[in-house]
Amino acid sequence: MTKLVGLVALLAAGLLLAGGLASVGVADITTTTTETQPVTTTVEETTTTPASTVLTTVEHTTTRRVHTPTTGTTTGSSSSSTTPTWVWVVLGILAAAVIGLLVALFTRRGGAIPAEERQRRLDAAVASWATQGWALESQTPGSAVLRRGSDLMVVNVDDHGQVSTHTPAS
Repeated sequence: MTKLVGLVALLAAGLLLAGGLASVGVADITTTTTETQPVTTTVEETTTTPASTVLTTVEHTTTRRVHTPTTGTTTGSSSSSTTPTWVWVVLGILAAAVIGLLVALFTRRGGAIPAEERQRRLDAAVASWATQGWALESQTPGSAVLRRGSDLMVVNVDDHGQVSTHTPAS
C-alpha cells in the first residue's frame, strides 16, 4: 500500500513539474535562410588570329548562408501559457492535500473494538490452540495463559482486535 501512495505522489509531482515547464517555456527559435544567387560573368577575349574572334562565357554560382533571428510572429506552431503563477501554487497545494488525505486514509487504523468482540476473538484463539493440545491454565479479559506439558504460552488480544502470542520469560 505504501508503494501505491508513493507512486501516486511521484505521478503528482511529475504532473506539477511538467505544468511548470510548460508555463515557463523552453524554446528559442532561430531561422536559417539560404540564398542562392547566380552570377554570370562574361569574359571577352580577342586573339590576333586572322578573321576569328573568341567569346567565352563563364557562369559562377555563389551560395550564401544568412542567419536571421526571429523577433515576432512565426509561422510554426507554438504554445504559450497565460496561467498566472498563483494558480500553479494553488494547484500544488491542492495536490499535496489530496496526497496527504490518501496517505491518511490508507494508513489509518480502526478504533478500539468493544470488549465483547475482544473476548470473542480471545475465545476463538484459545479454542484453536486447544485443538493442538494446549490447555487453558488461566484467563483474564484480553489475555489467556495456555499450557502444554512444561511449556507456557500467553495469548493476547489488543484494543484493535489483533491476536498475538508469546512465551513468557522463565
